[in-house]
Amino acid sequence: METEPPHRTRATYVLPAPPRWVDAVLGDGDRARSAMLNQIVVTSVVLIVALTGLLVGFRGDTGMFFLAVTGVFVLSGAAIIVPWGHLPQLWLILIPVGDVVAVAVMRVAEPTGGFGLLWVFPVIWLAAGFGTLGWIGGVAVALAAYGTTEAIIRAAPSSFGFLLLPLLLIAVSTSTYLSSRRANAQRLLLDRQATVLTQSLERARRHEQVLTEALDRVDFGVARIETDGSASIINDAHARLLRGSRTSGMPDIYSADGSTLLMAEEHPLARVRRGEAFTDARMQVGSDDSRRVLSVSARRIIEPDGRDSGAVVVTRDVTAETDASRERDALVSSVSHELRTPLTSILGYLELAIDTPGVPEAALENLRVADRNADQLLRLVGDVLAASSQSKSAAQLTVAPADIDLVEIVNAAVESILVSAGERGIAIDVSRVEPARAYADPVRIRQVLDNLLSNAVKYNRPRGRVSVATSVGDQWALIAVQDSGVGLNEEDLGSVFQRYYRGAAVRDSSVSGSGLGLAISRDIVRRHGGDITVSSVLGVGSTFSVTLPARRPGSPAS
Repeated sequence: METEPPHRTRATYVLPAPPRWVDAVLGDGDRARSAMLNQIVVTSVVLIVALTGLLVGFRGDTGMFFLAVTGVFVLSGAAIIVPWGHLPQLWLILIPVGDVVAVAVMRVAEPTGGFGLLWVFPVIWLAAGFGTLGWIGGVAVALAAYGTTEAIIRAAPSSFGFLLLPLLLIAVSTSTYLSSRRANAQRLLLDRQATVLTQSLERARRHEQVLTEALDRVDFGVARIETDGSASIINDAHARLLRGSRTSGMPDIYSADGSTLLMAEEHPLARVRRGEAFTDARMQVGSDDSRRVLSVSARRIIEPDGRDSGAVVVTRDVTAETDASRERDALVSSVSHELRTPLTSILGYLELAIDTPGVPEAALENLRVADRNADQLLRLVGDVLAASSQSKSAAQLTVAPADIDLVEIVNAAVESILVSAGERGIAIDVSRVEPARAYADPVRIRQVLDNLLSNAVKYNRPRGRVSVATSVGDQWALIAVQDSGVGLNEEDLGSVFQRYYRGAAVRDSSVSGSGLGLAISRDIVRRHGGDITVSSVLGVGSTFSVTLPARRPGSPAS
């Protein structure tokens, strides 16, 4: 890992041009170094031969031999002193060519010494360092020197040995040239790969820089937890949300209720390190004025091969939302309490009016209708009051289940909605209502059906259609309400039963609604031991299915 953070700049990244292999091999420093090293090898071999000749003695022309040796030393000095990096590359050829001439002089001075083998060194140098020109030119110069010395030493070849040295020089030069070509090609390939890797590294650094800047600018925390529990990515918001207040280093962390200290093993990050995934885990950090309510969600990262490679943790500050929800619940509770007092009074006077002797039958029937609706309104106010509880538990709804006929309840609910449905030209289809009985509270199930039918009409299209169906099995009875309305998207399907939630398609419309009806309906159905589910296609319609016990628990099947 890098110990220093990457430099952030608005300037454009400019990469240097990839070096050519010639420059890499024979650069200003490498060219002089190559000349020096190659010439030192030749000089060392010649020096050893010269010292051996002094000890053993020469049978040839000693003066000519040491003149050639002196020439080699002069060439070595030139290889070391001359700044070859500032001269054209071809000037360097003079050194190995001079060595070829010096070796030729040695061979003439002592024909039987085998000094012709020393031509191998300048031939290798030319083939390796000067490409095709050096390969062909080196062989040509060496063969020309060999032919010249042979002409001086004897007029005609005396044996098969005349061909051995030329073949050796050609073979060595060709092998060196081919090896050099392969090495240069590999070096060029490595240079290109290095350039691609450098560009990829720069792109990765730029992407990392952009990602880091983007994560640091959002107001919610993001952390990447690896499989070993370490955090590889943490943005500024995550650290800010979880650290303590200015007056205390470590904050107190409480559960969602704000009063129970959260155990270390129940901390969301500890749960993530155990391999858990969760949504909207609430906790409170700090206390009093510095209190913050945090919502933490974790998603596991699954590789294509099914391997778990960690998790992404998102932390949001929902203090304002929580406070607003509490204030809303307090307001609803206050209003509900204020409504119950006059409704109770209205119910009392209606009962007195009904019990008054001499009331005409028509007026008495109207009073009974008003009494039933006022009683229904009082129950609704009680349900709203229970649903506005600050507890996340289900509303404290009371149910009195009995063996009931669902067809009667469905017909009564449909009859009550016909007027509002007719105003919008919506047809109510009850052709699939079959005889069915259930063990449920008839008043509460009527409340559920009233809500489902009201929504089906209210959120339907003009001249749309609503279909109601009932069926019963050995264990469960089913009521289905299907509409041809606006439908629900994926987000709505997961949240439609939450209190105060309204679908995206109607949230900004003129259709009024509190977002409590479905939440209360589900609580009612679940209090019976059943459930309510929804399936929907956006723009096509929705189907709400209510499942209820078909008979009293413990009673035998009919």
